[in-house]
Amino acid sequence: MTPLDQRRFLFITGKGGVGKTTVSAALALAMASRGRRVLVALCGAQERLSAFFGAPPIGTEIAEVAPRVSAVRITPEVALREYGEMILRSRAVYSAVFENRYVKSFFNAVPGLNEWAVLGKAWFHSVEEGPDGRSRFDTVLFDAPATGHGLDMLRVPKVIVEVVPPGILRRDAERAFRMFQDPRQSGVVVVTIPEDMPTNETLELVEALRGELGLPLAQLVINQVLPDLFNDDERASLLADRELDRERPGNEAIAAGVRRAIRERVQAESLRRLDTTDAPTLRLPLLFRDVASPDVIGELSSRF
Repeated sequence: MTPLDQRRFLFITGKGGVGKTTVSAALALAMASRGRRVLVALCGAQERLSAFFGAPPIGTEIAEVAPRVSAVRITPEVALREYGEMILRSRAVYSAVFENRYVKSFFNAVPGLNEWAVLGKAWFHSVEEGPDGRSRFDTVLFDAPATGHGLDMLRVPKVIVEVVPPGILRRDAERAFRMFQDPRQSGVVVVTIPEDMPTNETLELVEALRGELGLPLAQLVINQVLPDLFNDDERASLLADRELDRERPGNEAIAAGVRRAIRERVQAESLRRLDTTDAPTLRLPLLFRDVASPDVIGELSSRF
């Protein structure tokens, strides 16, 4: 399988709150340390990536946030404007057409168009060339929406290819979808944590990627993995006393042990289920400190 740092486009998704942006930042640093020029493309209203690099807030213009790492926040409005200007080759003509309120209302009513504008812009940067004819970036990491919206976004180019008549829109969607299906150039990085609900969503996402969409699963990243304090016998012993009064003075340490044993049991079962995906897997440790700092992201990047 082609290593992550040799692919041109990686789509990073997972259930909300599992650390997609943390993984995006760590992976970007890891690739940059090997000499790759990386762009992290963000979507959504909240922007947390800049804190990981100690950089100014990331806007809709591409900006460097670390050596060989750039970032941009993609919005549908800006993406559609840039796409329209590229096609029409004139900002004045674009404004006359795309800024018309009837045209804007039509675009807002087209299902999937905003999603394609965001995804298409991220893909464009993976094939974009500089003035010297060289690729502007070696790899684009797309910090995508959470599982449900992320899947919908991945479905859009497939739908365009299947239903839109020949033209510029379908041509670009075909080029993008071919790349997304090519495991030498692209792949999906699925981020999860070893808990019940994220594990359930992850297994459903993996099934949809391999079945319905036919997209390569580049890596499964299991974030926030706790080190085991107890072995199986010790966990069983702690969990055997169902009548323990956790609130009783003097039982605090045992109650804490019980809570930890429960969490370890849930984690062990989740890891067992996630192993059934047979996907290339990386486990990242739970760090008992704020991850939103360059030092911590640097530590996590060494795991890739």
